[in-house]
Amino acid sequence: MEIIVLAAIIVGFYMAWNIGANDVANSMACAVGSKALTVFWAVVLAAICNFCGAVLVGSHVADTVRKGIIDTQAFTGDPRMLAHGMLCALLAAAVWLNLASCFGMPVSTTHSIVGAIVGFGILEAGLRHVYWAKLGQIVASWFISPLAGGIIAFIIFKLILHYILSAEEPLVAARKGVPVCVFVVFTTMILATIYKGLKNLHLDLSGPSAITLSILGGLGTAGVSALFARRNHDCHSKLPLEQQLMQVEKTFAVLVIISSCTVAFAQGANDVANAIGPLAAVVEIVKTNAVPGKVSVSMGFLVVGGLGIAIGLATFGYRVMRLVGTKVTEITPSRGVAANLAGMMTVLTCSKMGLPVSTTHTMIGAIIGVGLARGITAINRGVVTSIFTSWLGTVPIAAGLTVLFYLTGKWLFW
Repeated sequence: MEIIVLAAIIVGFYMAWNIGANDVANSMACAVGSKALTVFWAVVLAAICNFCGAVLVGSHVADTVRKGIIDTQAFTGDPRMLAHGMLCALLAAAVWLNLASCFGMPVSTTHSIVGAIVGFGILEAGLRHVYWAKLGQIVASWFISPLAGGIIAFIIFKLILHYILSAEEPLVAARKGVPVCVFVVFTTMILATIYKGLKNLHLDLSGPSAITLSILGGLGTAGVSALFARRNHDCHSKLPLEQQLMQVEKTFAVLVIISSCTVAFAQGANDVANAIGPLAAVVEIVKTNAVPGKVSVSMGFLVVGGLGIAIGLATFGYRVMRLVGTKVTEITPSRGVAANLAGMMTVLTCSKMGLPVSTTHTMIGAIIGVGLARGITAINRGVVTSIFTSWLGTVPIAAGLTVLFYLTGKWLFW
């Protein structure tokens, strides 16, 4: 095994570890913030869901350069140069994620690797070989993702607040409203999972089939929840208002756990490519001495990525999880459901429209949205400002680190 391949495997695992510690930790933030789960159980469930998502659903085919952000044809004369660049980009993105995690700052994994690749592309291929329109789309997503997630979360929580939590008898209102929430949550979850998603399991359904199955699944779970809501009403209908609200929030706690697990599963499936794609590209270039457009991702690589994500989440994910779940705004189970549902809806819709959105940015926007539903004073503006600053710094910092690592490697090793 060549040194560069061994280095790529180590750095790829390090990148996966950082994805788990930072990006994926967002998935359980609402469950932890609402106290539906302890940090320990949130980490356990998220690690399992992420590993399953990465291994079962993670793509077996990856772009040589993530998001097609630079023209790889510029390196056909010297494919090894691209391999070295991918290695340095992977290391730079991982280091930036590590630094962000140390301060509990949630940043986008995809934007980190894109920024790193842009830095290498400008250094060795020049400005004309960077697809600036594509980069512009990614920059636009900094605003589209959190804004869309925030608006949808704001609307969803306002509806829950108006029709259930602010009712004279919340348990009576919940008897009617909770099954509707369950229907929407499960329909969205199932659709997000099966619509062109489970290719490895041959369950990647087309639009009409996926929608039909999702609605049927949503109706089934809504029917079951209606029975539980009725029983809950019969047992606690005479309780004082405050205790009725507590019973309603307990119902939402189940939904926030289930929806958080779904977000974790989806993030494992999507984000593993950020660690394994460049790794597979390095291996393919070394093997063929050519620049491939697409590279095959073996199950072994997916397992490495899945394990790295799970271990990173288990060992370091609590920092980001706590900050996002408790420092941005106060989260209750009902607010957590609104945020998770808004995040899933936004990512699903934008992904199918071909818009590059960040799950991290979307979830942060959604959490801010449910906070704003209670007024601007419900938001910790200092924390939000710090988060936005880390987002703006992601692409240039990752690019700068790549240039530093590449020039150092060129001076010392190649």
